[in-house]
This record gives sequence, structure tokens and C-alpha cells, in this order.
Amino acid sequence: MNPSSLPSKSTIGVEKAIKNQKDIALIVSKHLFSTKAKHSNSVFSPALINSALTLAASGPDGSSVSNEIFSFLRSSSTDELNAVFSKLVSVVFADHSAHGGPKITSVNGVWIEQTLPIDSSFKDLFENVFKAAFDRVDFLTNAEQVRIELIKWAEDHTNGLIKDLLPPGSVSRQTGCVFGNALFFKGAWEVPFDKSYTKDTEFQLLSGTSVSMPFNGVVS
Repeated sequence: MNPSSLPSKSTIGVEKAIKNQKDIALIVSKHLFSTKAKHSNSVFSPALINSALTLAASGPDGSSVSNEIFSFLRSSSTDELNAVFSKLVSVVFADHSAHGGPKITSVNGVWIEQTLPIDSSFKDLFENVFKAAFDRVDFLTNAEQVRIELIKWAEDHTNGLIKDLLPPGSVSRQTGCVFGNALFFKGAWEVPFDKSYTKDTEFQLLSGTSVSMPFNGVVS
């Protein structure tokens, strides 16, 4: 085999890091499902969880927080996490709507208490590397207004699908920093359903009972 065709160490490192994140996603999934009622439904994005933790690991809170995140994500450095983040942005969160594919919008944001001293390099990092909204806000004396603004940010970037993201009391004068992200997905069926074929049919639940639900199908 030609040596030039071998993957570089950096490529191998990124691939291993991505595999680690897939393993973590399974662990998180198992934990989340164990905390939900047996017959309830849940939707979450492991990729967004990874993105938020990567932002937090790169944030101004210090090495203790970063080390905890490294340990949880089985990562060795922010550079490794950033490489995975870049891969997520270019592959998982890529918008293909211009070519007939699904519309995908992924956004990140960082809001830091305006009185906290932080290095100006953080603003450059979040805005230029992570393409995240970055704002210094007044948690100390105006936490409720900031909470309302963050709710609007999430609602605006999900076409109104996510409302009231932060419940009252979740943001207070003790809040120093909030990391947030949102994902909007809209895809069209390759073979659209005909509404005229919709009819109510019995749907069996895991509990053994059934409910009447509108069903549709493709007639070939």
C-alpha cells in the first residue's frame, strides 16, 4: 500500500473521537429513556448535546469544568472536540434544501453576564470558530428579561416550534453563563401522501390497549 494513501494521525484521531461520541450518544439515550414514563415519547439530538458541551468546554469557566466535560465525552482536549464539532457542522447539520434535500438549520449561542471579566479571545472563538451568537447580558439585575430574550431566540430559530424553552426561575441573578443551541429540520416525503387516503384505524399501544388514530398510506 502506498504510504501516502494511509490516513493521517489527525484523521485517525478525529475518527476515534467521533466513535467515542457515538458511544456517548448511546449512553445518554439509555439514561434519558430510563427517566421517562414507559409509554411516553421523547425526541432529542445527541449531536446538539455534544455541541453544547463542546461550547461549554471551550468557555470561560476554567479548566475544572473543561476536565469534567473531557472525562464525560472521553476526549483529551478542546482541539479534539472542536474537530468533532466541525465534522458535525459540515456533515450532520449540512443544509441540502437547495438541492431538493431536507432543510436543516443549526444555531448556537453563548450569553455571558456582562460584569464577568473574560478574555476578548472568547468572543472571537465563539463567533468565528463555532459561528455562535455571542452576547454580554445583564443576568445580575435583569435576569427575567434575558430569559424572555433567550426564549425568543430559540423560537425564532426553530420556526416557532420550540416555545417557552426556559421555565420561570431557570435564569436568575446567580446565572453567569448560558450555552444554547437549536436545530430545525424539515423534510419532504419522496412519495407524498394523498390526504384523501387518510382514515381512522386502531393503533395498538405497548400497554395492551388501543386508540383510534388517523392513518395514511401509499397506494401502489
